[in-house]
Amino acid sequence: MNLTLKVWRQQNRTTQGNIVDYQVKDISPDMSFLEMLDVLNEDLLRRGEEPVAFDHDCREGICGSCNLFINGRAHGPEQGTTTCQLHMRKFSDGDTITIEPWRATAFPVNKDLSVDRSAFDRIIQAGGYISINTGGTPDANEIPIPKDISDRAFEAATCIGCGACVASCKNASAMLFVSAKVSQLALLPQGHVERKTRVENMVAQMDLEGFGACTNIGSCAAECPVGISLENIAILNQEFLAAKATSNNLV
Repeated sequence: MNLTLKVWRQQNRTTQGNIVDYQVKDISPDMSFLEMLDVLNEDLLRRGEEPVAFDHDCREGICGSCNLFINGRAHGPEQGTTTCQLHMRKFSDGDTITIEPWRATAFPVNKDLSVDRSAFDRIIQAGGYISINTGGTPDANEIPIPKDISDRAFEAATCIGCGACVASCKNASAMLFVSAKVSQLALLPQGHVERKTRVENMVAQMDLEGFGACTNIGSCAAECPVGISLENIAILNQEFLAAKATSNNLV
């Protein structure tokens, strides 16, 4: 396939960016989207031009690094798919493809298509873990947990932290990401000891990072590549209200 790419180029987070047109030729439909970008960069290097910066790591849909807006949709046109799992067979010869980075105040652009998502890391550091010393690793079946609860906790734990929820939300809200992390631990008995301080601290850090408020539009769940449910936001709200009702933290 021969394609026209409209790629966002930006030198760094303090400079003005713009869309630049590129032509790529002989693209195999079996290539992944990131492999197609590799072909573009190889061509740019041969011509002595600076390659396009973009984030990637595992290229297996696990790490969540491949955060791209493709033709106005997070991770591209295929439902439940990360950018690295998107194949060029989803496009046609002669297509024009617009490629942009995530758009959110809390996700500043590092360069070109690469964005700084360290705000997510700081939210996790604020409380997305279990710090209680429980000694050695217990047997997997030692703590009886109903299957429906363990299934819901596992589904919440599948969040890869890519940021598609933030980029897709008109308010740039991180509620789906934060709620997945809160729900994962709130549903399991191991997370109950710190559940109140956890949700308070994580929500406070989320607000501090500059993410917007949730208005339950649902675009976050619609574009999530791993299908995180809006049910988790309801769980977070329930956990937060319960924590605030009995909290000593008046801030």
